Amino acid sequence: MDPVIIAILAGLAGLALGVAGMHAFRVSERQRVAGIDVDEPSMPPGATEVLASLGLAYLVVDTVDGVVRANPAAYAFGLVRGHTVVHHELLGMTARVRADGVIIDEDRELPRGLQGESSIVVHLRVAPLGEEYILILADDRTEFVRTQAMRNDFVANVSHELKTPVGAISLLTETLEDAADDEAAVRRFAQRLHRESDRLSELVQDIIDFSRVQGENVLRAESAVDLQEVISDAVDRTRLPAEAKGIDLRVGGSAPRPVHGDHDQLTMAFRNLIDNAVRYSPEKTRVGVGLTSRDGIVQVTITDQGAGIAADEQERVFERFYRVDAARSRETGGTGLGLSIVKHVFANHGGDVSLWSQPGKGSTFTVRLPERDSSLDTGGMPTPLPPATSASEDADGPDESDEPEAAQHDAEQTSGEQRGGQAGGASAGRAADEGGTA
Repeated sequence: MDPVIIAILAGLAGLALGVAGMHAFRVSERQRVAGIDVDEPSMPPGATEVLASLGLAYLVVDTVDGVVRANPAAYAFGLVRGHTVVHHELLGMTARVRADGVIIDEDRELPRGLQGESSIVVHLRVAPLGEEYILILADDRTEFVRTQAMRNDFVANVSHELKTPVGAISLLTETLEDAADDEAAVRRFAQRLHRESDRLSELVQDIIDFSRVQGENVLRAESAVDLQEVISDAVDRTRLPAEAKGIDLRVGGSAPRPVHGDHDQLTMAFRNLIDNAVRYSPEKTRVGVGLTSRDGIVQVTITDQGAGIAADEQERVFERFYRVDAARSRETGGTGLGLSIVKHVFANHGGDVSLWSQPGKGSTFTVRLPERDSSLDTGGMPTPLPPATSASEDADGPDESDEPEAAQHDAEQTSGEQRGGQAGGASAGRAADEGGTA
């Protein structure tokens, strides 16, 4: 046979064998790939349903701490970002559970935010879940811890404040016993004993009032309150100490529509504000109370001609037991709780209270409350006030006008237009000064 033909046949045979081998390889590869069982991350049967019913933030991590599953609350708390656990504290806890197989319960304060600008206190429970996974449950305890700290702080402050009058009373009684034969000394110490007992009684009453306004939700009560009647009652209860100091106590303006809330709480709050104005004002000065109403918001301003409050202390006057001048507060009998009670009462009523003051120019407290909505007659709930908008402050403070009627008209208009600002409060206070005696 011709060698050329033999070579051609051999080449064809080799090509056929190559094609057959390639085909066999591809078939084998397809079968091998088809036979591979890929283990997708999965939860134990029923685990997802149980976790969803707990109402807690949760995340599940695998053997390399990759997040297999997490609910929206875990992302909201900042525990997870993408498929990564954010906090090293959590990774340390999962490592301990993985190594020891135990369940860990701990409270942790964790940074929150991209830069850790805030924090969150969570109760963490870390436990094994099946053979491969670890479950992390997180319960937000931030508000509880904050409330607990406030309560502890309040108890400490109350204990400190109570020690002063109680100690003074104890010391005065001992002194009275020693001075039993000195009639003048007995009379002098008895007067001081009476003042200290009054101070103790006032402090106890303020503590009771403060605890009550913190625990009540007055917006749930269907009660319409005439604010003009509330102001009249508060002024009447403060008139005697005002007359004793020769202070001219005046009320001007009107609030034609009622507000929603508790008559007694509002009377107590306005009495505290008016009493403070009288208590810290010099003799033979004037305290004005002005009322205006516009766009469903009633505004009340209480203006005095006292010493005023420095700017760096104005933010703190509403804190519990804070006194601008502790020595002066002891002389005037202040407990340091009055303005804190005021702030809570108006917040409970969906309103707010703000302060304008300058040293040597007096102070103006401005209260805003939402008027009662007609929808409440059909079972609706009142709408809280929007945040107060800043108006330019009058650097010269509240002035007195030589034209009462013009000042009254101008002040009411200005106060209505600038109801969220301190300049409006000062104008309304001036209107009260010129508006006539209650």
